[in-house]
Amino acid sequence: MKKLLLSVLALLIVLPAISQVNFGIKAGLSTTSFSMNDIKSIPSTSASYTVEKAKGANYGFHGGIFFRFTISKFYLQPEVLLSTRKNEYNLTNDTTHITIGVKQNFTKLDVPIMLGVKFGPLRINAGPSFNFLINSPDELIKDTNYDAIYATRSVGYQAGIGLDVLKKLTVDVRFEGSLKKYQNTIESTLGSVSLDDRPFALLVSVGYKFGK
Repeated sequence: MKKLLLSVLALLIVLPAISQVNFGIKAGLSTTSFSMNDIKSIPSTSASYTVEKAKGANYGFHGGIFFRFTISKFYLQPEVLLSTRKNEYNLTNDTTHITIGVKQNFTKLDVPIMLGVKFGPLRINAGPSFNFLINSPDELIKDTNYDAIYATRSVGYQAGIGLDVLKKLTVDVRFEGSLKKYQNTIESTLGSVSLDDRPFALLVSVGYKFGK
């Protein structure tokens, strides 16, 4: 990941000298969901729980800045976005058989690096997305015998289409997936269990591009 980031940084240093450069702001919504391989049983000496993914997708928000380096019909567009997502689980106490819904809210800094090609106002793009966890979500299991560990960094990808309107407004629709599982780990007195959740999202955004 460090080598890839250094390569991108070197490319961004060289590109302004040989390309048309624009920058802008953008914001939008996402429908966020995640996959979890199976139902997880989390034991402890005091209690045990069964964890499973709740059905349905959740809405999140994202917003930030972007730069666009254009050479002929091709462009490179790095972005820095603050984004939110939510995971929902059904948590069952195996002793009382009581099931509750638990929501975990994540705030991330996303840095997608999009490589694209333009066909008039229409754009097609794809690229890696580097994700950095900012906040510490509430514990999935609120019990002194349990502790949760979250990956602070992950790598994903984005791909989609865009449209430039009147050379200033930009509209993008993208699919976002993860190349790395978040590896949410619940630790207890009897060991640890990995939830192995892998998030994915549909992103819709509107932006304003400065410059020519």
